[in-house]
Amino acid sequence: MLRATRPERTLAHSAEVSGVGLFHGAGVTLRFLPAGPGTGIVFVRCDLPDRPPVPARLDRVVPSQRRTTIRQGAATIEMIEHVMAALAGLRIDNCVVEIDAGECPGCDGSSRTFVAALERAGTIEQDRMRQTLVLERPVSVRDGDAVLAAIPGAPGRMTLAYHLDYGRGGPIAAQSLCLGMTPESFRDELASSRTFLLEPEAEALRAAGIGVRTTAADLLIFGRDGVIGNALRYHDECVRHKILDMVGDLALLGFDLDAFVVAHRSGHQANHALARRLLQHAAGSATSRPALHPLGEDGKLDIQGIMNLLPHRYPFLLVDRVLELVPGRRAVAIKNVSVNEPFFAGHWPGLPIMPGVLIVEAIAQAAGVLIAASVARQPGKVAMIASIDGVKLRRSVVPGDQLRLEVFGHRFKSNAACVSGLAKVGDALAAEAKMKFVSVDSDRSALLVEAVPSKVG
Repeated sequence: MLRATRPERTLAHSAEVSGVGLFHGAGVTLRFLPAGPGTGIVFVRCDLPDRPPVPARLDRVVPSQRRTTIRQGAATIEMIEHVMAALAGLRIDNCVVEIDAGECPGCDGSSRTFVAALERAGTIEQDRMRQTLVLERPVSVRDGDAVLAAIPGAPGRMTLAYHLDYGRGGPIAAQSLCLGMTPESFRDELASSRTFLLEPEAEALRAAGIGVRTTAADLLIFGRDGVIGNALRYHDECVRHKILDMVGDLALLGFDLDAFVVAHRSGHQANHALARRLLQHAAGSATSRPALHPLGEDGKLDIQGIMNLLPHRYPFLLVDRVLELVPGRRAVAIKNVSVNEPFFAGHWPGLPIMPGVLIVEAIAQAAGVLIAASVARQPGKVAMIASIDGVKLRRSVVPGDQLRLEVFGHRFKSNAACVSGLAKVGDALAAEAKMKFVSVDSDRSALLVEAVPSKVG
């Protein structure tokens, strides 16, 4: 289940790191900036028009060999795992990462440079609690020979274990390590461990035009007789780097994890698969109630699941699909705006525009899904809006648009909840609002609507 376990943290000051991308060889500067509570980690491509943001989340991950890549629209950021590991390892939850190229600086193939910059910047606690998934049952994935399993572990900590084995006769000996994660253990035991690969792999990459500016001094290349042109920092540096990558990939969950995670021969793809299973586990076990329709294999909630959570029906159900659901934290849903919507008949003939109040209602319904997944439901109860603040309508919504509804939880109790939400069309903001909900008897809800004042402004 998800629990609030500690205050969120952000940077006290900004920090900057410059270098060269290991894969594409472009010069790049990366700036870490403080961010408000609930922001999460958001990369911003400041070299592109309109500075598009790319949230560091699982639903933004795109397939890439030997690295983790995220994308939103035309904006892509590659090899984010060492940056994410540094932020997660130091427990920095909210940060805007400005980057002026499509790949993070490789530095020395580890997280050490990022950790040093972040520690110089310092951190501060914020007035919002960080959510932690406390694992209640084992979750596992298999990808060929790779196996990962997360099992309930010691309360209040994440422990990571990895067994690396390339078989007999290889230049890298079998290695195993088990490490309890704290900011201190990450900094001292993992942050300096570097990317590694075998000499034939390095030659194949260079032949394909990848890593042409990367030398043996920039990372660990293993030949028949061991490391070429470099020296190990730890006798088991390879397995330590595998665990570092796990820290960075699991950080895409967007919350902390209390679990014992065991891995064998896994890489980024398997790490992402485990993280997706953990997200599904969070959605399915956070409330342990039959009324929560389980997420599908794709990690989404279909219309039947939405109707199991919300009392709304045609013509007033304004959520078509839930793309992401993290109980206690956030939900992302969509509303497809069709010309057949009944309100277009009168709003307005010849100039169909979705009423602003219905855009806000769509945000409220997406918030209803989040609340239903975050608070233990009671029979005969329904969540009603108690107040609405800070409403801003930014653009018109017309037939053919798809509304992306993003809602964020700020406080949940058994009988009340506070959320904020955005409605977007593409990357353009259409509306935003802050809402408070209260739980009332369903047969008294109509009376409550008349009795509770609302504020719009």
